[in-house]
Amino acid sequence: MPSAGQPDQAEIYLRDAMRQEHDGALDRAMELYRLASAAALALGTSAMHAESLRRIAELLYRRNDIDTAQELCRQSHEIALGIPDTRLAASALIALAGFELQAGSVESARAHLAQATELGVEDPEIRAGVDQHLGRLARAQGDWSQARIHYVRAVEAFALAGASLGIAEAYHCLGLLSQDQEQWGEADAFFGRCLELALPLGEPEIEGVCRLSRAEVHLARQRYEEAFEDVDNALQLFDRWGAKSLKAEAYRVLGILFRDTGRHPVGETRLRDAIHLARETNNFLCEAEAARELALLFKEIGRNQEALSALSGAHVLFRRQEIRGDLGNVRGKVARVERTLFEVARGWAESIESSDQHTNGHCQRVSNYAVAVGIAMGLDVSDQTTIRLGAYLHDVGKVHVPPEILNKRGKLSPEEAELMQRHPLWGMDLLESVDFPWDVKPMVRSHHEKYDGTGYPDGLVGEAIPVNAQIICIVDVYDALTTNRSYRRALTHEGAVAEIQSVHQWWRADVYAAFLQAIGSRAPHGEEFLR
Repeated sequence: MPSAGQPDQAEIYLRDAMRQEHDGALDRAMELYRLASAAALALGTSAMHAESLRRIAELLYRRNDIDTAQELCRQSHEIALGIPDTRLAASALIALAGFELQAGSVESARAHLAQATELGVEDPEIRAGVDQHLGRLARAQGDWSQARIHYVRAVEAFALAGASLGIAEAYHCLGLLSQDQEQWGEADAFFGRCLELALPLGEPEIEGVCRLSRAEVHLARQRYEEAFEDVDNALQLFDRWGAKSLKAEAYRVLGILFRDTGRHPVGETRLRDAIHLARETNNFLCEAEAARELALLFKEIGRNQEALSALSGAHVLFRRQEIRGDLGNVRGKVARVERTLFEVARGWAESIESSDQHTNGHCQRVSNYAVAVGIAMGLDVSDQTTIRLGAYLHDVGKVHVPPEILNKRGKLSPEEAELMQRHPLWGMDLLESVDFPWDVKPMVRSHHEKYDGTGYPDGLVGEAIPVNAQIICIVDVYDALTTNRSYRRALTHEGAVAEIQSVHQWWRADVYAAFLQAIGSRAPHGEEFLR
């Protein structure tokens, strides 16, 4: 045992490990924390053992060994309670709550923060840590006013404790909150305060994270040189201590920066790097954000198929996070991805229509008519969404049909008709790599199938044809009849309905009846068809 006033070996290891962690030597820090834990266990110094376990857990969490990190935090908490040392016990609970918040285990995190409050209510640093996490929880659920209250309390409590690093972290959180609300000047000011405190402390992690956040503010304000300087400095700091998850975030911001300044190839490379690193480190939100930004890049340069694929992947990832944590800000991201996905689909359809002088606006009209028929059939909002997207994309395969066939005056030859009838299959080929959140592809393949088996490309009969494809089919025919085409002039509304009535056997009875109710009973010139 060490003599009075002298540190034991566990304490020596612990102090050295903390220095190594501060300097970014995380492998050496982990080794020393483990030595500190073993020495503390051998010497029976439970407080040192509890703290070493918590710090090992925090490093393991950075390396995405989440299960082990959580288990070590629980052990640290139990050891601290047995001493008893309420401050160490509360610190373990706060760390555990942080892990759970990141994983979307909201109620468990909230319960651990309540326990930590009970244990450390007199300790300002414990109170600050609890408020900081409660602020993160409120922000994640979209309660910005409550998040601000907690973050301000955290700043005040860290100041009482004299914890400059904690104050810097709380200012960073306030900056992120302002960023969520697009209050760019306020966000910039908070990040500036964070850096003023972090730089003298020589804390590479908080400095890097704050510089990266400030780079996003610069991007939003189109201050590209400042953005590049901040993200480049952040990337160098992350490289120093091998923070792959944060490097993924930095590559994402770099990709946006290059895209927004017209350097699309290098922007694509950086966004792909971000997706790869985020996937490797299970940083699903970063992967989803990078995929969305990559889709926007593809949209800008007309690579619509790849844009849809990236957006669909982002949608799956965002929905996974939303379901796990009911996160308000993630719900907003899901909505933005869906809006962008529809914009890409509509834009792709319009670009294809531009090669056919007679079909301008066709996909938009078919989309509006189809949704009206779906509503008349009592289909829910999800089905209506599916129908709208399928309507936008039903003719994408026409991109492979020669313009001279699309615009031919008069009847197509058998060979030309055969080529035209391949467009549903070509559409399926184009969309093969897209994993849509909705069941869109059957509409693309089967929108020319007829209930009596006379359609194409598969000659499906009756109930074998998806109902949504039948809806697209009937309104597609109606729009073709009521617009001028290269081979004939448009029919009146009444004339088109009469033509459809003469071949009503092409469609299911309920689809035909819903068409008559929604569209056939009146000429579709009302506001509901102009949306």
